[in-house]
Amino acid sequence: MISRTKLCLNLLRSGIGFGPIFAFLELFEPLRDCRTILDVGCGAASRLRLLECQHLAGIDGYAPSVAEAKKNSTHNELVLGDIRELPRFFKPGQFEACIAIDVIEHLSKEDGIKLIQAMEQIASRKVVFFTPSGFLPQAHATNDDLQEHLSGWEAAEMQRFGYRVTGVLGPKWLRGQFHQIRWRPKFFWNLVSWALHLVWTRWRPASAVAILCVKDKGGAPTPTQGIQN
Repeated sequence: MISRTKLCLNLLRSGIGFGPIFAFLELFEPLRDCRTILDVGCGAASRLRLLECQHLAGIDGYAPSVAEAKKNSTHNELVLGDIRELPRFFKPGQFEACIAIDVIEHLSKEDGIKLIQAMEQIASRKVVFFTPSGFLPQAHATNDDLQEHLSGWEAAEMQRFGYRVTGVLGPKWLRGQFHQIRWRPKFFWNLVSWALHLVWTRWRPASAVAILCVKDKGGAPTPTQGIQN
């Protein structure tokens, strides 16, 4: 298990600012004691390697991102594949943890539910999602970049599925696409955003711009059961 102190130092050495470091610490905390991790929709520049786990695997459906990730040695194992078909590539219980950072909102609601179910099968201990709180419109940068948002995920919805939900990045009204601060001077509004995160939206995820959803495996309702209820 990597210590909190070492994780914090790793984050600072990677060039992350003091504001965003709060979000990364929140995001990485559930994974500190996991030895094997699957990074779903890993992209080109994942920082999960800072956790120093024994084996970090990544899968992404966008070939340029996988090529860049291989160039940067971000993972021990990288797979180019459709994340909607995870069981084709990985076995049940193959990893201690599965995480999807800013991924599930790029799928339809139906495919998002299937992704949750697949990740819960592949992970033996923990499943983690980081996603906007509710639907946040976002368009393609290029026609094939997979960046368009197709669904939104509410804190209460993820709680019904058995996830512990924390608000991240401050209140919704301060940020827009790609979680970017809306107004200038950005330095000032970033400070406001992180201050409000610490004293308010961390505990009020429905009001936060993003949510961190964590499930410790063991008897929680499945997404299908949650929808039926």
